[in-house]
Amino acid sequence: MNRFTTERLAALREVMRRENLDAFIIPSTDPHNGEYVPPRWEARKWLTGFDGSAGTAVVTADEAALWTDSRYFLAAAEQLEGTGIVLMKDGMPDTPDICKWLGMKLSVLRNPAVGLDGAVNTAATVKTIADRLRAEGGITLRTNIDPFERIWRDRPQVPQGKVWIHPVEYAGDTCMSKLGRIRARLSEMHVGGMLVSALDDIAWTLNLRGNDVHCNPVFVSYLLIERERATIYINKVKLTADVEAYLSEQGIDVEDYDMVSEGLRRYEGYNILIDENATSHALYSAVRCVKANVPSPVPYMKAVKNAAEIEGFRRAMVRDGVAMVRFLSRLLPSVREGGQTELSVSRSLETLRSEQDDFRGISFDTISAYGEHGAVVHYEPTPDTDLPLRPEGLLLIDSGAQYADGTTDITRTVALGDVTDEERRVYTLVLKGHIRLQMLKFPRGASGTQLDAVARCALWSEGMNFMHGTGHGVGSYLCVHEGPHQIRMEWKPAPIVEGMTVTDEPGMYLAGRFGVRIENMLLAVPYVQTEFGSFLRFETLTLCPIDTAPVVTEMLSADERAWLNGYHKTVYDKLSPLLDDNERAWLKDATAAI
Repeated sequence: MNRFTTERLAALREVMRRENLDAFIIPSTDPHNGEYVPPRWEARKWLTGFDGSAGTAVVTADEAALWTDSRYFLAAAEQLEGTGIVLMKDGMPDTPDICKWLGMKLSVLRNPAVGLDGAVNTAATVKTIADRLRAEGGITLRTNIDPFERIWRDRPQVPQGKVWIHPVEYAGDTCMSKLGRIRARLSEMHVGGMLVSALDDIAWTLNLRGNDVHCNPVFVSYLLIERERATIYINKVKLTADVEAYLSEQGIDVEDYDMVSEGLRRYEGYNILIDENATSHALYSAVRCVKANVPSPVPYMKAVKNAAEIEGFRRAMVRDGVAMVRFLSRLLPSVREGGQTELSVSRSLETLRSEQDDFRGISFDTISAYGEHGAVVHYEPTPDTDLPLRPEGLLLIDSGAQYADGTTDITRTVALGDVTDEERRVYTLVLKGHIRLQMLKFPRGASGTQLDAVARCALWSEGMNFMHGTGHGVGSYLCVHEGPHQIRMEWKPAPIVEGMTVTDEPGMYLAGRFGVRIENMLLAVPYVQTEFGSFLRFETLTLCPIDTAPVVTEMLSADERAWLNGYHKTVYDKLSPLLDDNERAWLKDATAAI
């Protein structure tokens, strides 16, 4: 048994015994429901030793289990070995869900009770779990305890990083203007105010940025917007004199982070917008007035980029394209020389990006997946899994950067040498879907779900499919995954309008063999106005050659070849003046017409 895990489980069970709890649920979430969780709230990782981004642990008096999805089955099995924690493969037919499992394990007890920290679970999640547990045998759910405050002795504090002002030349709109637009929308909805919990929504609204969260330039805080005032709840040590003065100029009051519950109790409006899917149960329960349980208007406002943000994306794409060309031009020679691995090329790419002006870090952890690892959709190399690269087969690189004027997200699958006929055929099918989406013209306001089939049609015709989304929004020097719009099979009603950024990333994954994904970032722009309404098209923002070595040219239609050749001409024209002679020569070959 792992001594540290055993001791920590014993400490948790002692708290459970004192609190008369028969089980405790530990998720992978934080109070702001973010994609990346600051160390303070990584309780599941601390308790179990499993460091994947997704997973929920459940501990009873004599058993423990951890649910995670297929991305982490292998890693979780290795990391949980010797801990006494059972791996539950979420989504598999023979795996009971958490509530069903608790119902079975606690069925012999009288009046069983389960604990869960209401501060790190949304109100909607808590309601669902409470209803399910009640149906599984009258199990009570308690949400008023955080046992890790007692047992995690060296627990990290709430992040204390400094906040800085995001210049209006990049933001394109002032904080006052954004607050005015938000209040106008709330008035249309007949709502007196709203609580903003999502960190990227707060950063966008206030034109501020921070470094509290891995890969995302945000800061831990809450924002309460009322008709006549707005209050940010934040640890004041994070504010420089300049930021304090700026907030005062914008009419923003400052209160301590821990005072947000009290602020909600003091709120004097008749009603308040507070989304149960985005707000913690603890804060949702603190509200005393009428709750308008509807989605926030901020994500949609944030998703529609203004002229300054669009120009920022275009500038960032040029710098990112230069870094990508320098990386790709050196990749095959370095692989042929030997000594390269998934991790080493990932580090090389980050180094090249860091040499670009206004680089602020990576926008997500790089996926560098060679051969069979490419079939694992969200694979990230570790020292234990790091494969050496050979001059054969396919390397899938999904990466991105944060620049002061834009965020990038790009995937290229590269032939490192000889590839099989199957690899060439699958690569070309994915490329066809990638191109068809970028060529699409569509009615303004169409949902991404209505566009999704275009990127899958070539694969579907061969009886193939990929199970992730085709595209997601991207923030302006903010989170690389941004909504509410998406392009995916599952119904997502959010309309796509001009000014929205979205990725185009179809893929195909053959377990144990290889994977292919090709991704560009796009911008929705006006196309034509007719008697049938406004139509949009996509402008391709990403500037980087697509590997043509694995392409089966005869599988491409004439218009698909024309699109690819035109795209490559644009890439060469925009990037070649910024490269040295060797890089320019490589780019000329990489963008040659097919």
